[in-house]
Amino acid sequence: MKREDRDADSLREVILTRGFVGQAEGSVLVEFGRTRVICTASVEDKVPPFLRGTGRGWVTAEYGMLPRSTNTRMDREAARGKQSGRTQEIQRLIGRSLRAAISLSDLGERTIKIDCDVIEADGGTRTASVTGGFVALSEAVKHLLEIGTLKQSPIEHHVAAISVGIISGAVLLDLDYKEDSSCDTDLNLVMNEGGDIIEIQGTAEGVAFNKSQLSQMLDLGEKGILELIAIQKKCLNMDL
Repeated sequence: MKREDRDADSLREVILTRGFVGQAEGSVLVEFGRTRVICTASVEDKVPPFLRGTGRGWVTAEYGMLPRSTNTRMDREAARGKQSGRTQEIQRLIGRSLRAAISLSDLGERTIKIDCDVIEADGGTRTASVTGGFVALSEAVKHLLEIGTLKQSPIEHHVAAISVGIISGAVLLDLDYKEDSSCDTDLNLVMNEGGDIIEIQGTAEGVAFNKSQLSQMLDLGEKGILELIAIQKKCLNMDL
């Protein structure tokens, strides 16, 4: 399959706008093509009950889609009175991914909450949320360092995520909605900058995939994630 707008191994245009929400300890607007997510980080001087007295902190996430983030209006989950299974699964993924980036012991007994609000969805909202969520988390840590709450950064690794898929036998990086809805295989990959895998979510939607294709998807996903981490570092004004 040949794409009209980019090569099979290319990301969509990725833009990270740091400090998008001025009142939050950390924030970023993350754009993957037409997919746009606002990620904010908020610091609380408390931890869940199971961590009290341990000296360890916590990082957690919430995820939501605005009513007109899709082609037709959806009801707010608050109006329905409960979150969907999809929403719960995605926010748990974001939380697990970001906890893999940080030393909870060095964070101390405080919580950083990452809120990921999708304002426009064109595929890859969960991977954009992980990638942007890390930037918001880093900004919140920087704030804690600047005010003297933390003496050293608890961030251990950059973390990012990307989608990979197979359509008509071709392995493609960073699927948009049209590609995602018609792919034979859909895989979401989370990795750190050392190339270590944090999470793989892979499903054969119509045609089973083999080990060789899985290796191709992992290699292509790693390429994309390293590119995203370079964009994160540029956004955070870090040396590449």
